[in-house]
Amino acid sequence: MSNINLIIEERAADIGNFLVGRLLPFRQKRMVGPFIFIDHMGPVKLNERNNFDVLPHPHIGLSTLTFLFEGSIMHRDSIGNAVEITPGAVNLMTAGKGIVHSERTPEYLRHSEKHLHGLQIWIALPKHLEEMNPEFFHVSEKEIPTWEQNGIQFKLIAGEAFNRKSGVPVYSKLYMIEIKSKSKQKLTIGEHLYGELGLYILEGGVESGGNVYGPKQMLVTKDGHLCEFTIHEKSTLYIFGGDPFPEERFIDWNFVSSSKEKIEEAKQKWKIQSFEKIEGDETDYIPYPTLT
Repeated sequence: MSNINLIIEERAADIGNFLVGRLLPFRQKRMVGPFIFIDHMGPVKLNERNNFDVLPHPHIGLSTLTFLFEGSIMHRDSIGNAVEITPGAVNLMTAGKGIVHSERTPEYLRHSEKHLHGLQIWIALPKHLEEMNPEFFHVSEKEIPTWEQNGIQFKLIAGEAFNRKSGVPVYSKLYMIEIKSKSKQKLTIGEHLYGELGLYILEGGVESGGNVYGPKQMLVTKDGHLCEFTIHEKSTLYIFGGDPFPEERFIDWNFVSSSKEKIEEAKQKWKIQSFEKIEGDETDYIPYPTLT
């Protein structure tokens, strides 16, 4: 990766139950391709008195992608879905013109010790789809392309790359790839990639341009075609990339849009609680944050 132009370190962010490691947005880089928000969640151990409870909250103008390494989350939303996600599967929720969802520890785990570890991601929608009807898809692990090459394991979690297509339905040209290696070797994969690219090191390390990079760092480059690096033994990497949009995206709390006016409308709508409710989770909600 000879054209690395930014290194993003995880920064701690409080989501209520525990701290996460935030990668995007970053003050010097608001988006990588269509990816506008990336949190590394955990690893965290929760006892029988603590649970993962993200109360009902709204989104517009984006898709959320949840991918777990460990643990379980029960997703509920205002279009009628109630789905448990476990490691290896993908939950892809597209907010479009507006959706409300909650994420909680499943009932059967709430009174026992449990672990949680994974990635939570927001993907901005193309301008012409920002007002689409909301959708939700749960994609099983077997629908995600997985292959091995020279002892390195690849998984195409979302999008298109390597002449493969994930079963996760996305709405712009992008890719999210998992790479695992037990041995140290050189990787030249740029011919399969495109657009902007962020290479996130979950564990292990990589070498590029005479420098060594380690866990909790994301290396950002403007040209995916130049993706070439040495992966260290016992490493797990995630590559987020794709074509950027021509228009700027604005982000305010959980709202993403190319229109500040649409964000303001959504804010006011949430403040008066006129979004659709989640069946069975109608009472609790996260208020729009106010400065104190």
